[in-house]
Amino acid sequence: MELRHLITLKTIVEKGGFKKAAEHLGYAQSSVTAHIKELEAEIGKPVFDRLGKKVVLTHYGEQFLPYALKIIELYDQALTTDNEPTGDLTLGVSESLMIHRVPSLLVEYKKVYRNVNLSLKTLDFQDIMACLQTGEIDIALVLESDGWKLPELHCEQLMREKMVIISPTLEKNLELGAVLYTERSCGYKAVFNEYIHYKKLKVKESLEFQSIEAIKQCVRSGLGISMVPYFSVQEELESHKLIGEEVESDLTAVSTYLAYHKDKWLSPSMKSMISLIKKHAKEWM
Repeated sequence: MELRHLITLKTIVEKGGFKKAAEHLGYAQSSVTAHIKELEAEIGKPVFDRLGKKVVLTHYGEQFLPYALKIIELYDQALTTDNEPTGDLTLGVSESLMIHRVPSLLVEYKKVYRNVNLSLKTLDFQDIMACLQTGEIDIALVLESDGWKLPELHCEQLMREKMVIISPTLEKNLELGAVLYTERSCGYKAVFNEYIHYKKLKVKESLEFQSIEAIKQCVRSGLGISMVPYFSVQEELESHKLIGEEVESDLTAVSTYLAYHKDKWLSPSMKSMISLIKKHAKEWM
């Protein structure tokens, strides 16, 4: 049983005849007649009575029509079922973005797209490519140095971040103490090192942390200095818990990037998340 035969049947009933159905469907009238003859031959019963110039459904045709309409409806639903964001979606996010920017994004997404099963994964620098290649995450939202790109990924710069050197409130001399890095393979570690070289700072020792929150606490305690995105310490700077020195804009900077695999099919759930991320990015400071 061909779908086009059922659509022809439906159209004849709606338009009130073979000729009008043919005009609506863009067929020759002979094609419409052939569709109905083939349908009737397959089911073994007539669906129309030809009463002069009028055609009316037979008793069997009236019983058969609701099933035909249901089949057409199910077919249409099958074609459009993926237009609504549903299913699983995993977002990989850099730790500082996860804490300071992603929460409001997630609240809005879950409020609008209730049928999406959203998962989060905190990303280390070295995880990004592997996680996107294996499908462990669908979208990455990460902090990387300017010009960051990987050949297999679509990498879109959302915002060039303002970076600050943070130091304890009682510490004015940046040559004292240790340099605190966020992690061994931090995406913007090279930017920090460039700043140290540019300022000709005398570094006694360096320490590495996996958490930017731990770094802030250690800087407040007087352990050393660090370079972090302004948005991650805005509250501490405004409340004078830390001292911040903005990094000159002409130095290599750090940006927030949106990334996904170039070969990845963009499902409705991915498209909706990408659109919402870009919307929120316009409001970031």
